[in-house]
Amino acid sequence: MKLRLFAAVAAAAMMATSAFAAEFKPALIFDMGGKFDKSFNESAYNGAEKFKADTGIEYAEFEVTNASQREQAIRNFARRGHNPIIVMGFQNAEPLGTVAPQFPETSFAIIDMVVDLPNVRSVVFNEHEGSYLVGLLAAMKSETGTVGFVGGMDVPLIRKFACGYVQGVKAANPDAKVIQNMTGETPAAWNDPVKGGEITKAQIDGGADVVYAAAGGTGVGVLQKAADEGKFSIGVDSNQNYLHPGSVLTSMVKRVDVAVYNAFMDAKDDTFEAGFNALGLEADGVGWALDDNNADLVSDEMKEAVEEAKADIIAGTISVHDYMSSDSCPVM
Repeated sequence: MKLRLFAAVAAAAMMATSAFAAEFKPALIFDMGGKFDKSFNESAYNGAEKFKADTGIEYAEFEVTNASQREQAIRNFARRGHNPIIVMGFQNAEPLGTVAPQFPETSFAIIDMVVDLPNVRSVVFNEHEGSYLVGLLAAMKSETGTVGFVGGMDVPLIRKFACGYVQGVKAANPDAKVIQNMTGETPAAWNDPVKGGEITKAQIDGGADVVYAAAGGTGVGVLQKAADEGKFSIGVDSNQNYLHPGSVLTSMVKRVDVAVYNAFMDAKDDTFEAGFNALGLEADGVGWALDDNNADLVSDEMKEAVEEAKADIIAGTISVHDYMSSDSCPVM
């Protein structure tokens, strides 16, 4: 009798879980560059996949390939009852600002921009802090005293990466030269590895022996060209050290995966809160990557210097300029 009762309870629990999973319909909208860009979008994908693995709950997804799809994708998911809906990238701010008020009972989250609405969670990162750390490492590793920066689309967010990077470089070597180039002024700049490689080659010809890529899928070409030329690169967003072991000095990681995972999980647990979230070094929202692929490239002196700088930034002893706060950079 007890066995039959236990089986009935277990079956009921399984049915309840299945029913909940059927009702709970999270969705994720990737930005330009594709979900397998090995950077920003792929980090979001990894967070969503971890949520699926941990809960058994599937999620819907859509990859934006042109700007006209943004608002339509958000609205279509909302109309179909998906909740929460996470949108990736600052360029989704305007369409989300249009759609979210029309679906006040739906929870939305946007990564990399702020949309001030009562049903939207806005998650941004202190990329300038993480970029400072990898800039410090770049300057300490460089033998030429010249390093490079390759940005994607020329927008304030990417200037934020660049400004923090230059400040870190100059902290380690005030006489260092930083060559900076952006890939373009349209969303296509996020997914042009060929051009990324061409820009990197030009920077290397100009003396750069470490090049930091903050360019989404375009950065794959930056890392490849640096490896081909026997120079060092720095990855971004995801840990990209594995792409070219021994050539990628480190990666400036930002935990987009955690932001996506938490948004899905909070909604599932009915603890989702809208509002502004800024994740920096103190919250482990950004950082630098050290693993077996780059351990031999980073000396004890470099490790000590970067960890000291990290502690000083968290303590407020070092102030890293945020380009987004003023649209200017005092060290550039």
